[in-house]
Amino acid sequence: MSPSKGFKTILLYRVGNTLSYQIMMVAVGWHLYEITNSVVSLGLVGLAELVPYFLFALYSGHAVDHYSRKKIAALACFIHMSVALFLTAIALGWLSPPVPLIYTAVALIGVGRAVMRPAYQALFGQVIPREHLARYTAYASSAFQICVVAGPGLGGLLIGFAGLEWTYLSAAIAGALGLYGVSLINVKQEITGNLSGNFLKSFLEGFHYVKQHELILGTMALDMFAVLFGGAVSILPAFVKEVLHAGPEILGILRAAPAAGAVITGIYLASRPLMIDSGKYLLMAVAGFGLAIIAFGLSSSLWVCAFFLFISGCCDSVSVVIRGSIIQLTTPDHMRGRIGAINGIFIGSSNELGALESGIAASLMGLVPSIVFGGIATIVVVLITSQMAPHLRKLHIRDLS
Repeated sequence: MSPSKGFKTILLYRVGNTLSYQIMMVAVGWHLYEITNSVVSLGLVGLAELVPYFLFALYSGHAVDHYSRKKIAALACFIHMSVALFLTAIALGWLSPPVPLIYTAVALIGVGRAVMRPAYQALFGQVIPREHLARYTAYASSAFQICVVAGPGLGGLLIGFAGLEWTYLSAAIAGALGLYGVSLINVKQEITGNLSGNFLKSFLEGFHYVKQHELILGTMALDMFAVLFGGAVSILPAFVKEVLHAGPEILGILRAAPAAGAVITGIYLASRPLMIDSGKYLLMAVAGFGLAIIAFGLSSSLWVCAFFLFISGCCDSVSVVIRGSIIQLTTPDHMRGRIGAINGIFIGSSNELGALESGIAASLMGLVPSIVFGGIATIVVVLITSQMAPHLRKLHIRDLS
């Protein structure tokens, strides 16, 4: 299978599942608020998804390295499809009581995400030849960002014009599209090394591998702490209301700005991958992200704020592409599932804890000071990482290919 054909099949899987997830989560939020009229019920959605995600992520990584990756990827699609149909039945009034059933569905979505991420990472590394990984990682990052923007927008339009039941059904169709993509993937899994099937032993092998490899540990830690401290997007609703004195339509513009920067930069990097001085570019990108967050926090004009969020998305895209390439190129095939799962936990924890940190910091320091503090902390993390991980600072991705 040619790299471009293989990429199209794996991308179809990722796009289908991502759209299914994004559409469902928008619909779930609207559905719950329509029933409960409670903001607390929306906050519990994240918890309902996060707990099963963490519980299943490591085991799914273990399973990806021991069993058929295609079957596990197909399982993720099947979970999304089944949950979407389950939510359709709830929206139609066929199942009750709706609220606990919706939270049950969200928990199952968390399981689906836990299964999808390591399966995708492992299959991506098999489908794309090493010499093309940097370029196709950039394309994949851009496609993912498009889904992150388009999915909620599409979900909102479907809710408004077609109703919840058709929105959930559309999410099931997107999951089926991902399943079709899985069926087209043509790979043979070669299991090597001492894989006894013991979960605890397998789990510890994955963590030991990450701990012993400075490049992988450095990139994961850099991402985790940068998102942890630079998560200004999570408090955008408050910023729009208190600083810009605007409404939800402005929130939509600001939420779209980082994704737009990430998509454009990802497309650029696909044609001009950063094969030389990659580590330096990674560190500069994360530092640039921190500077953009500081500038955003100090701004009070809509378009200036949107510009700096756009720049933050550009910097984040550089970071995502380089980090993705490093992890793919330094992970042996028989450990791709476990390393992908560990990376997913780093990312998942940083997103959720970053939102919590931003909220607590804003309540203690004030909104604008908390954003500026987050940007400064991100830059400090870069300085510490550059000193503690000298191999990362001197890295050329070309040498890994």
